[in-house]
Amino acid sequence: MHASKDISRLIEIMAALRTPVTGCPWDLEQSFETIIPYTIEEAYEVADAVERHDMDDLREELGDLLLQVVFHARMAEEAGAFAFGDVVEAVTTKMIRRHPHVFARSDADTPGAVKLQWDAIKAEEKRERAERRALRGTTEPSKSGFLGGVHRAQPALSEAVKLQQQAARVGFDWSEPGPILDKIEEEVAELREALAAGQPEKVSDELGDLIFALVNIGRHVDADPETALRGTNAKFRRRFSHIETELERSGETLEAATLERMEGLWQAAKAIERAL
Repeated sequence: MHASKDISRLIEIMAALRTPVTGCPWDLEQSFETIIPYTIEEAYEVADAVERHDMDDLREELGDLLLQVVFHARMAEEAGAFAFGDVVEAVTTKMIRRHPHVFARSDADTPGAVKLQWDAIKAEEKRERAERRALRGTTEPSKSGFLGGVHRAQPALSEAVKLQQQAARVGFDWSEPGPILDKIEEEVAELREALAAGQPEKVSDELGDLIFALVNIGRHVDADPETALRGTNAKFRRRFSHIETELERSGETLEAATLERMEGLWQAAKAIERAL
């Protein structure tokens, strides 16, 4: 077996890995459910490579993500459901259908018009999918109410943004950031009360409310919460690395350093970043 730029080789490799007796024991014992965490992890690693502008890593991580698609498709083929080619056909059909302004005739010639057209086509596709489920006798996931179209199967931050966007379509939204900041302060106060009362469940509830309000302010100022938090995570890594490096340079260890000592180095790292 040799490497190739042809997708068919990757499909052949996966088939070999999943072949009973001669295949890989680890791959053979996997299922859709056990593979899901790896699929999600690979998607995040693609995002990480993009944020670092590392094209070599991006090439590798896109390959790893593609492998996940091939893995799921292979297991579906073994179950007699569909194969990789069906996945490709489904997405190409969808993209051609959703872009009549590119592949057919359409009056959508602005981003706004394209968005309206996209939503209308998606709505029609959802109706058709519901009809196919009915013919198969498959139960449709619960999507009742105005917010039913917002999928639960996504990161909580993303779900919060989409829930707020959906509610805003019927006017359930603030018109400016000011009142949201007031709401954030209100949630902070309620979190303080819950902490003072020593109520773990209440603390968790109020923390969720606070995060939801923070997501809302991000949405209103066009700052994606996930992107913002990933940026802060990267900043935390840089500054903590500075603490670690400076302690090592002084012959100290993280374990022995006091909080005051580490805080001083943290502030020094902040000063260096600001100067740069």
